[in-house]
Amino acid sequence: MFRAVLTDRLQAAFTASGIALPEGFTPAVVIASDTRFGDYQSNAAMVLGKQKKTNPRALAEQVKAALQVDDLCEKVTVDGPGFLNFTLSATALAARLGTIAADDKVGVPAVAAPRRIVVDFSAPNIAKPMHVGHIRSTFIGDSLARIARFIGHQVITDNHVGDWGTQFGMIIHGWKTQLDKAALQKDPIHELVRVYKAVNAATKADEAVLETCKGELVKLQQGDAENLGIWKECVRLTLEQLEKVYGTLDIKFDHYLGESFYNDALAPLVEDMLAKGIATISEGATVVFSDGSVKPEDDPFLIKEKDEWKAAPCIIRKSDGGFLYATTDLATIDYRVREWQADEIWYVVGAPQQLHFRQVFAAAKRRGVTTSMTHIAFGSILGPDGKMFKTRSGETVGLLEVIEEAVERAREAADAKEQGLSDVEKDEIARVIGTGAVKYAELSQNRLTDYKFSWDKMLSLQGNTAPYLLNAYVRTRSIFRKLDGAVKLTGELSLTDPAERVLAIKLAQFAETTHDVLLDHKPNLLANYLFELANTYHSFYEACPVLKSEGAVRNTRLTLCEATSRVLKTGLGLLGIETTERM
Repeated sequence: MFRAVLTDRLQAAFTASGIALPEGFTPAVVIASDTRFGDYQSNAAMVLGKQKKTNPRALAEQVKAALQVDDLCEKVTVDGPGFLNFTLSATALAARLGTIAADDKVGVPAVAAPRRIVVDFSAPNIAKPMHVGHIRSTFIGDSLARIARFIGHQVITDNHVGDWGTQFGMIIHGWKTQLDKAALQKDPIHELVRVYKAVNAATKADEAVLETCKGELVKLQQGDAENLGIWKECVRLTLEQLEKVYGTLDIKFDHYLGESFYNDALAPLVEDMLAKGIATISEGATVVFSDGSVKPEDDPFLIKEKDEWKAAPCIIRKSDGGFLYATTDLATIDYRVREWQADEIWYVVGAPQQLHFRQVFAAAKRRGVTTSMTHIAFGSILGPDGKMFKTRSGETVGLLEVIEEAVERAREAADAKEQGLSDVEKDEIARVIGTGAVKYAELSQNRLTDYKFSWDKMLSLQGNTAPYLLNAYVRTRSIFRKLDGAVKLTGELSLTDPAERVLAIKLAQFAETTHDVLLDHKPNLLANYLFELANTYHSFYEACPVLKSEGAVRNTRLTLCEATSRVLKTGLGLLGIETTERM
């Protein structure tokens, strides 16, 4: 990666020129904001000049004199108040281009220090359908897992399904009294939801029904054979349907360890926390209070009310003996650290759970857990009206229904174009475009912001959309279809046209972008890069005839097309999006 090498060389130049760097300071190199001055730049001399109260431009000149970058750069200049600007040489760019076009990893190096990372995402509830609210966790988590694996980390994906809780008292009662077995066989989750809703309504109208449901839940928790059998069947039927949904989305999990998996660990965990003084009894409940080790504004166990800090404890056992999500999450951390030796655990869960995870992570650390734990939060998906995305009847929109409608709309668009494709081909292309459009509409957003769901924007061939990127990929492949027979690209590369050079630089930045995504867990950085690459390729395509060129020029341009094709396919794949050769 050019940026990484330039950063190392720049750091060495500071040392060689006798300029001491503050502890922990790395002279950052970034993509140039104004390419008239260079391809990469660094403001390190300006930052240090301010700290040392010395002339930053003179400092930059001193560092420039010590720089050893002749193998990479055509020139290095000092501009403005002290910017160091690096212009890559055609030779270095050509060598990099050749690597991208031939390497299985398209020039992306493995991470220097691989980590074992557990990624916790999606987490639907048993006996309930996946809905639009699962889009963000599912697609962000899958993409981050793909990218982490791609750059060399060992990744374990765990779908922490909601398979335990008070709702099962109602479901079991409904199973015994209202179940339609034919409907269950036809569509298990739909029937289980119907049963749950009917019983839930009955509990509000009749206190006796509510008590009956509570009794069924207690029997389940105590291991009653009949109730356990019903619960296991609900889990089995739901997981079967979930696997179909995930199969449609090309998403795989290494484990489905739901809440119930940790039941036996909860009571011992609470007792251990009490014995160690981490938890205490308060008003009959077992809770974790602040230990005063951090400033109040950084303490998850305190909340500010009217200029006064008050206790906001984390409850791990209710006064009636019931356990909570925090208890299960602490037991889950124990398991992941003990059994999987996790170096990091990523939780891809909505922003409203921020306080919950701050408390759980703090409690885990007080118990001696040293594993890095990160809450990868995200905002909401809104309807066109700016409100929560719902159906006209007010129901939550099903995830599979969203995918099916996107595919259907993509199929209608395919029918509108006559390209000599068969119905089978159109169906497959529509599946790729429709599914990809929904994924990309999510992954191109900053995960921390809310966004409006728009069919028209999502499926447009213009703008930052999956169809636009897929069309760019198709254009790269169409060139090779026009050639007679297989094309053998040679190492003879000559970047002479400005458009060739710009595309080669953009292709080289794929490796940097891929690593950057994981710095703040934002797949939109990769999506935006791919959009910029597609735009850059289209500009190259318009400016540089490929098939009409000859010799080294033709070979160079075909190599640029091949490299662009490989990067687009790889990058989209890291977002969980398939490609198609025709559109």
